[in-house]
Amino acid sequence: MQSTTTKSAFWAGVRDGAPFMAVAGPFAMLFGVLATEAGLSIFEVMSFSIVVIAGAAQFTALQLMQDNAPTVIVLISALAVNLRVAMYSAALTPYLGAAPLWQRIFAAYLLVDQSYALSHAKFDADPDLTVPQRMAYFFGTCLLVMIVWFGCSYAGAALGTALPADLPLDFALPIAFLSMVAPMMRTLPHLIAAAVAIVVSLLAVSIPYSLGLIVAGALGMMAGAQAELWLKGRRA
Repeated sequence: MQSTTTKSAFWAGVRDGAPFMAVAGPFAMLFGVLATEAGLSIFEVMSFSIVVIAGAAQFTALQLMQDNAPTVIVLISALAVNLRVAMYSAALTPYLGAAPLWQRIFAAYLLVDQSYALSHAKFDADPDLTVPQRMAYFFGTCLLVMIVWFGCSYAGAALGTALPADLPLDFALPIAFLSMVAPMMRTLPHLIAAAVAIVVSLLAVSIPYSLGLIVAGALGMMAGAQAELWLKGRRA
């Protein structure tokens, strides 16, 4: 019975993750095309996508590399963009922390925006799931997205500059983040954090190497945390 339930949780994750293929595909293909145009070989493009699996960080690093930014700036910026993954990990630890070490290592490798957003919502809505069922659901959310991500990264790199320059593949990035972030804007601290980050990012747009985004993200998180503390104080 447990095996069937765990299997059902896995396929539920596959089903919930399927719509994100429409976003991951164009996004990965766009990266493959741009990376090839920037001078990377197909092997380098695939190594980038397989090792990192972080589209936003990959685009950030690629843009800075094209701008001839110092290596340390490229690394710091890519890591800063990916700091959100550390928060994802902390948020999922109460649900998956009791899983075997090898599963947690594999889950850490596959932890991306989509797998986090879907899994956290599922675990929060269904607290009776066991740890094996939660882990099965998590891996299910990754299956199709990862297949499409790797496949379209290769396709984009192989096609390279053969694709029309006006092909609108770049729509994938904003749609991906809006589809995940918008449903989470449910409390005042969330809205404050988003508003502060947006305003600061616009004011700091002139900071070189896109470092204004790092400043905006940090200030947004600080504002959201302060708002949360203020609300808790009022309730107390």
